[in-house]
Amino acid sequence: MLPKPKKHWTPQHWASWKPFGIGEQYPNNYWEVFRAIWLSRDQLPYAWNILNQGVCDGCALGTTGMKDWTLDGIHLCNVRLRLLRMNTMPAFDPVLLEDVCELQKQKSAQLRDLGRLPYPMIRQRGEKGFRRVSWDEALEVIATRIRATTPDRLSFYITSRGTVNETYYATQKAVRAMKCNNIDNAARICHSPSTAGLKAALGAGATTCSYKDWIGTDLLVFIGSNVANNQPVTVKYLHYAKKAGTKIVVINTYREPGMERYWVPSIVESALFGTKFAEDFFLVNAGGDIAFLNGTIKNLIAYGWVDQSFIDRYTIGFEELKASLENQSWEELERLSGASRYDMYAFAKMVAEANKAVFVWSMGITQHECGEDNVRSIINLALTKGFVGREGCGLMPIRGHSGVQGGAEMGCYATVFPGGKPINSDNAAQLSELWGFEVPASKGLIAPEMIDAAHQGQLDVLFSVGGNFLEVLPEPDYVEDALKNIPLRVHIDIVLSSQMLVEPAETVVLLPATTRYEIPGGVTETNTERRVIFSPEIPGLRIGEARPEWEVFLELARRVRPDLADKLAFANTAAMRQEIAQVVPQYAGIQHLQQAGDQFQYGGAHLCFGWNFPTPDGKAHFGALLPPKKELPEGCFLVATRRGKQFNSMVQERKDAITGAVREAVLMNASDAAKLGLKDGDAVILKNGLGEYKGQVYIAPIQSGNLQVHWPEGNILLDKTKRSLEGVPDYNAVVRLEKQ
Repeated sequence: MLPKPKKHWTPQHWASWKPFGIGEQYPNNYWEVFRAIWLSRDQLPYAWNILNQGVCDGCALGTTGMKDWTLDGIHLCNVRLRLLRMNTMPAFDPVLLEDVCELQKQKSAQLRDLGRLPYPMIRQRGEKGFRRVSWDEALEVIATRIRATTPDRLSFYITSRGTVNETYYATQKAVRAMKCNNIDNAARICHSPSTAGLKAALGAGATTCSYKDWIGTDLLVFIGSNVANNQPVTVKYLHYAKKAGTKIVVINTYREPGMERYWVPSIVESALFGTKFAEDFFLVNAGGDIAFLNGTIKNLIAYGWVDQSFIDRYTIGFEELKASLENQSWEELERLSGASRYDMYAFAKMVAEANKAVFVWSMGITQHECGEDNVRSIINLALTKGFVGREGCGLMPIRGHSGVQGGAEMGCYATVFPGGKPINSDNAAQLSELWGFEVPASKGLIAPEMIDAAHQGQLDVLFSVGGNFLEVLPEPDYVEDALKNIPLRVHIDIVLSSQMLVEPAETVVLLPATTRYEIPGGVTETNTERRVIFSPEIPGLRIGEARPEWEVFLELARRVRPDLADKLAFANTAAMRQEIAQVVPQYAGIQHLQQAGDQFQYGGAHLCFGWNFPTPDGKAHFGALLPPKKELPEGCFLVATRRGKQFNSMVQERKDAITGAVREAVLMNASDAAKLGLKDGDAVILKNGLGEYKGQVYIAPIQSGNLQVHWPEGNILLDKTKRSLEGVPDYNAVVRLEKQ
């Protein structure tokens, strides 16, 4: 049993004795509530029902209504409140799109605020804007183009914002019925290194524990993850974890203020005096995680702090790891990590003293050229003490978006089929038998490869569900040129984005989508802890001719393959869930979800429970890893770009309420700034061979030699050719800094 949080107040954990943190920099969550009420004042009953009955379309915690399965009480965060208006706003007047010249000058945040997309619209090459068309005409234009080309020249991409299991499943089935595996989604771009690393080491490709394991475990470690900003409901978990005696540690390039302290609005004690979270921060270089964790393990071995009994009985590969570490000098590990040998010892001692520990990571780990090895290094550390498969222990690649976990497991990937099965002839044959049509057996194009193909004139159709390649991929000018080169682009979404307004090579089609709350029959999502949750249809505002994406894809596939019409139809979402339960074994039970509150956690509270690893040999696998030996040229800096007050690429605010940094801020170490004669607010330019970023110095507690800028603004500095083994872009770069 994990220790329970203390019920009495604990002043030793208070962030400040000043009531309500007066004068401190942190979000005014109460103001966010009033702001959301004001913006949705024309649809207040509907907005309330969405919050109170629907499954959150924000981060991947997956609250149902305003409740969850981790803690009692109300759970409502400012991310969800910021997204609420997208679900309640009226449609824009289609006349707006008759001439897009002025709209092309607006940012996506401004386009989003115009309102919902109400009708199918089309724009041909040479036309100033879009005209309204019927669904029949729009789908026939798309189907005709698909029939006229070959499957290898098609591509389909699905974002994760509010996207549900049923949409993912129907989409990938429809695409494969069109003889194509060129399908990708945000789950792969964010966490495919996590999936690959976990499967290789443990045989299970998802989070191994539950959120409850945070509260009362001995040690809770966040690596390259900022949950206070990206999953704000978790600050409530962190508050109670502290009260249960959990030590919280952060390994990061930047001493994130929200991970240091926060004023949790729904807890009186914390609302008044705040809560101190991380007891220790270990600052490392961007890309220095493997070196730091290798140094930590090197200490654990040297001092005899590993669990040798667990290692001998349940793992293989430890001796190879040990031998590899013996050949890695402390001097090299210090240089590459940016941390001292003493820091590695201090962290190793914390790990040694813990009987239970949970490790949480996110984009700061995965979105590197060495993303898969970054993940394996965390797994290596956890395995030295058997921190998996038992209560209060686990490995958690935390998800940033509410539907993203299901995107992988429904098979909405160019590289795997439903259930995470590899794309090969045997698995294709099994699916072919189940579905009644031939399924392609070769891997497809992932998102960056789609853009490369488009740039080379090798793509005829791009069908994008949400998303905005212009604002999520490196080298945006290259991406824009590629988009301009695709004969038919189709964008189905609930609002406008800058990607839609890129000049057509031949034709651009816009299709209006429903939100998850508008889909008849209700839908499901899968959250970070593998919990599959039912979200009911919410009666209320409906926009124009908006349709559920799953219906659109299946109708399109029937038009392209009329011979398969009877095999590409579902009476409703419930019928689809029946099939999902058959095709994806771990989702058996999804067919029983029917009303608000229905849910189940596939695999139970802990994967690999009792140290039963679903690997071919039944053992967990250590991996001998060498830190990437990146040499930083004299006078250069490492810059990381994944910052921002936003939801994915959807910028929500010019100023980050947690850090105080504005969009053009260049977060910089004070000593680095002093050496260059720079002070707060000075205008600077970051340069490399790809682009220039103009910003202003923002002195921050960041590792020396490192900078951080906001995303997607910083994408102009990124190299499109730098990708991980799974094809994930590296969102970090080397730059020179000049004073303007």
